[in-house]
Amino acid sequence: MADPSSYRPQPGQIPDSPGVYRFRDEHRRVIYVGKAKSLRSRLANYFQDLAGLHPRTRTMVTTAASVEWTVVSTEVEALQLEYSWIKEFDPRFNVKYRDDKSYPYLAVTMNEEFPRVQVMRGHKKKGVRYFGPYAHAWAIRDTVDLLLRVFPVRTCSAGVFKNAARTGRPCLLGYIGKCSAPCVGRVSAAEHRELTEEFCDFMAGRTGTYIRRLEKQMTEAAEEMEYERAARLRDDIEALKRAMEKNAVVLADATDADLMAVAEDELEAAVQIFHVRGGRVRGQRGWVTDKVEAVTTGDLVEHALQQLYGEETGDSVPKEVLVPALPDPLEPVQQWLTQRRGSNVSLRIPQRGDKKALMETVQRNAQQALVLHKTKRASDLTTRSRALEEIADALELDSAPLRIECYDVSHLQGDDVVASMVVFEDGLARKSEYRRFQIKGFRGQDDVRSMHEVITRRFRRYLAEKEQTGEWTDGENPLTEDDGRPKRFAYPPQLVVVDGGQPQVAAAKKALDELGIDDIAVCGLAKRLEEVWMPGEDDPVVLPRTSEGLYLLQRVRDEAHRFAITYQRTKRAKRFRASPLDDVAGLGETRKQALIKHFGSVKRLRSATIDQICEVPGVGRKTAETVAAAFARAAPTAPAVNTATGEIMEDDEPETTAGTPEEPVTAGAPDEPRGQET
Repeated sequence: MADPSSYRPQPGQIPDSPGVYRFRDEHRRVIYVGKAKSLRSRLANYFQDLAGLHPRTRTMVTTAASVEWTVVSTEVEALQLEYSWIKEFDPRFNVKYRDDKSYPYLAVTMNEEFPRVQVMRGHKKKGVRYFGPYAHAWAIRDTVDLLLRVFPVRTCSAGVFKNAARTGRPCLLGYIGKCSAPCVGRVSAAEHRELTEEFCDFMAGRTGTYIRRLEKQMTEAAEEMEYERAARLRDDIEALKRAMEKNAVVLADATDADLMAVAEDELEAAVQIFHVRGGRVRGQRGWVTDKVEAVTTGDLVEHALQQLYGEETGDSVPKEVLVPALPDPLEPVQQWLTQRRGSNVSLRIPQRGDKKALMETVQRNAQQALVLHKTKRASDLTTRSRALEEIADALELDSAPLRIECYDVSHLQGDDVVASMVVFEDGLARKSEYRRFQIKGFRGQDDVRSMHEVITRRFRRYLAEKEQTGEWTDGENPLTEDDGRPKRFAYPPQLVVVDGGQPQVAAAKKALDELGIDDIAVCGLAKRLEEVWMPGEDDPVVLPRTSEGLYLLQRVRDEAHRFAITYQRTKRAKRFRASPLDDVAGLGETRKQALIKHFGSVKRLRSATIDQICEVPGVGRKTAETVAAAFARAAPTAPAVNTATGEIMEDDEPETTAGTPEEPVTAGAPDEPRGQET
């Protein structure tokens, strides 16, 4: 724990001007970013008596080891720079609004030659127009299905589009009139883009123009006795009206506005936002955050506005934003919003009428969101703080372990030996820093030796990157690679947890000792009795079953086990897919696994004789001859299919999933025979 007076700037050294400041820990990692109208007066607040600071602020200043600042010309520039640095450094002590769910958006990919309408979640992409968010994906699909009658834009995937272009035949939507079929040239790229822009205009709330135009066309068609065309236009008008009716009118004057409400207590705050376009609620979203320090409601509103509009421009920023409290000072925030939109933006508190009534509804939603969040044990700041304190007391640590790394080894009867590393910071999973390892150089059911190798490799990289870090210089970040990504192992944990008992703990401790690292605590959590083992101790540390500290250690251990099992199954499936056994007709998965289990690996099976293969239960001589022939046909220069010895995996490969980056990490592959999987 650092003493803030050890890095406090000298009197008069801090300028009395607007700027942005950064607190860094002893490893030069940015842990907090803030802005100030006067850097001198703002930073002075952090170096007062620790007893007078907010508990979270006190933890931050004692974790930090240095502070630096950048002077800017105006408060608007400070606001922009603060947002940029928070996005770049992801400081652990900053206010972070966590979405209480993953919201679907109606997205139009205007960055493609033939724009596509689809449902999207996660981070917004450049060149894509978004509408929403919506509460449910089916609501988007229902709306799009109605609008395709009038705006037959493309909704198919890239694969379907290319296949239709290759064959010259459109998909079903092209045949029934719900797609203009640009894939087969029914419309040009320019015509399809114009149609897509009209779709976007309608979704943006400019509905009256299109309905009046269709009504005029319907009247003209009826007068010219083109009754079939008039009937179709009538149905198109009804479809547009049904799509509009799905969103109730809440503001009679067709207002475009965002309404924001905040519900808070001493520790946390919940934010709810209603997006109103054309007087109708087009979307809703919510965030929850821990209070980093004694922030006001206006400060919370300012942080929410940064997150909501930090990457938005043009019409995505509405003309009017209604809030429960105004940021102080107001002018820089209002100027910043105006710059994002390109025209004036009104930021105010509603006082009466329909807007005041709707704000009360948004406020009730925020209050309910906060109550729901409080019931979630893992996200409760008070509970997590108590868990970290209990772990520190039980393991006799100098301070609470703000960063915990947990390691687990997984294999299937000695094959495909892998290991996982998961990271928890402040009691919450930090999945961007998960890593997975392939155990190299040996195979077998030796978890102790595997654990020693993993710990050695991880902290050898840490020491190497620590030596390369050097001193901080202007314009150069020593904690990043050449391509701009953060260095993978630059930050050490306060606590290393291994999945296992005394042998695994001893192996981890031995690896650290061999590297000369003596400032990182080590413990192990054994599954059978949930005992906590310390290096060199004959008896375990037994935490009460109701202990929040034990609950946190269990979550960390279980997450490491899940991650390791997922990786091990992926490698096993890859090994089976790459096997010559796939080419043997009539050989199903059951007998494939029986062969692998009998011989231990594909390599041993490759060198087996026909008589030896016949010894496997369920494998006759004819099948054995076919298996041997399949291996004989395999190219001798083909890469080894036993991934436990053939494929080399980088130490620092981050966690990925089979789907899009926005999808959550699943618990593993579908149910399958596990054997002696650990």
